[in-house]
Amino acid sequence: MSDDPGRYLAAGPRVGLRAYALDDAAEFTAHVRAGRALHRPWLFPPDSPEAYATYARAILADSAREGFLVCERAEGGRLAGFVNINNIVRGAFLSGTLGYGAFAHAAGRGVMSEALGLLLPYAFGPLGLHRLEANIQPGNAPSRALVRRAGFRLEGFSPAMLFIDGDWRDHERWAITAPRTGPADRPAPPAGSSGPAAHRL
Repeated sequence: MSDDPGRYLAAGPRVGLRAYALDDAAEFTAHVRAGRALHRPWLFPPDSPEAYATYARAILADSAREGFLVCERAEGGRLAGFVNINNIVRGAFLSGTLGYGAFAHAAGRGVMSEALGLLLPYAFGPLGLHRLEANIQPGNAPSRALVRRAGFRLEGFSPAMLFIDGDWRDHERWAITAPRTGPADRPAPPAGSSGPAAHRL
């Protein structure tokens, strides 16, 4: 049972990306609860309707975030995961931080690789970003492999970078930048801007 590609911001052969909606709470959280063994200790997405509502409203209301649900087109749009661009900084930086997760039934099937392949042209095109960064704990081999396949490069290591699951965790910093066609493809920063602004995580 396939669905209409017109409902998505971007659609590929198997998956489509669309915005979060509050009425996705039941399906999203059911997948999260079913996939706890896959996600932890790396990821803690909302697992109750109340937590999902808070999470989705925050993404939808925040101009420094763009969030998308990854949907399986052959399954009538069943949710397969999510991918978010957080901490978007404009001006001279034009950067965002990537967050993502596959649900257990979709893991290991190339679904998230296709989703990132759809997201990058949007981030570097209509969204106007120059750089995306993914911060990944060193032991999370599937996540490291995912971004490597998408063309991200390993830029460095940050000890005790993020507070996750009760402790400060080390992270590797992976990043990708937009293809350059020449010096004029990067917009000038607004007047009075000297560089990236500080944004919350």
